[in-house]
Amino acid sequence: MDEETKRHTCLKLDIPNNNTKDTEPIFVKGTWFNTHFNLAITDGLNAWFCNASEEEVKQRATQWDQPVSEYVHLAERYLGFQQPGSIYAFADAGDGHKRLSWTFEKEGMTLQWRWKCMLSPNSKKTTAEILDFLMDANITLSEEVVKKTELFEKMKVEAEKSLALSERVTNEKVEFESEIYGKFLGVLNSKKSKLRELRDQLSNSKQETSAKSPQDEDTDKTESFDEESDYDKSDEDPHKDIGASSKHVSMNKPSRGRRTRRS
Repeated sequence: MDEETKRHTCLKLDIPNNNTKDTEPIFVKGTWFNTHFNLAITDGLNAWFCNASEEEVKQRATQWDQPVSEYVHLAERYLGFQQPGSIYAFADAGDGHKRLSWTFEKEGMTLQWRWKCMLSPNSKKTTAEILDFLMDANITLSEEVVKKTELFEKMKVEAEKSLALSERVTNEKVEFESEIYGKFLGVLNSKKSKLRELRDQLSNSKQETSAKSPQDEDTDKTESFDEESDYDKSDEDPHKDIGASSKHVSMNKPSRGRRTRRS
C-alpha cells in the first residue's frame, strides 16, 4: 500500500558554516509515505540517511498533538521545498552523525523539529543514488519542458491563425458595412431629391392659384348673377298667364242669344 502512494522530493539547502561566513550546500532526498518517511542526505563527499519508522513518526506526532498524516505532510512541505522564514541547520551529532533541523511558525510561536541522520555506510552509493534521482528528474523535467514548448508553439501558431482570421473577418465586415451604407445613402439621397421636386411642384401650384386675375373673378360673378335672373323669371306661375289670357278672350267674344224651342 505504501509503495503505491510514495512520493519523492529533492531539496537543495544552503547551510551556514559555523566556522566561516560561507554556506555549504547539501541535497536532501525524501521518500514519503502516509505514515513514515526516509531521508538521504549528501554534501557531495559524505552521505547520511534517516529512516523514520511508523513508531517514531507516531510518537513525534503524539508529542506535538498532531495526527500522523498531518505530521508527515508538514515534514514533506518543509523538506520538499525550502520555506521562506524557516531556519535550517545540519549540525554535528557526534561520531560522524548529523542532526537535521528546521523551524516553523504555529499559533504565533516558533517551533523546531529535529531528526538525527546516521552516517551512511556507503557514502558513494548514497550520493550516486541521489545524483541518479536528480538526473532522472532533470530528464523528466526536460521532456516536459520540450512537450510544453511544442504545445506552446502549436498554440502560438493557432493563435496567429485565429488572429489573422479575426482581422480578415473584421475587414470584410467594415467593407460590407461601407458598401451597404453607401447604397443606403444613395437611395436616401434619391428619395430626398424626389421629395424636393414634389415640394417645388406643390409650391408652384399654390403660387399659380394665388396669382389668378380679379377680372376673371368679376366675370364669373356676373355670369352667375344673369343666370340667377333668368331662373327667377322662369319661376312665374304659368297657370296664372293662361287664366288671364282666357278671360281676355272671353270678354272680347260676341254673345249669342238664347234659343227658344217651338212647340
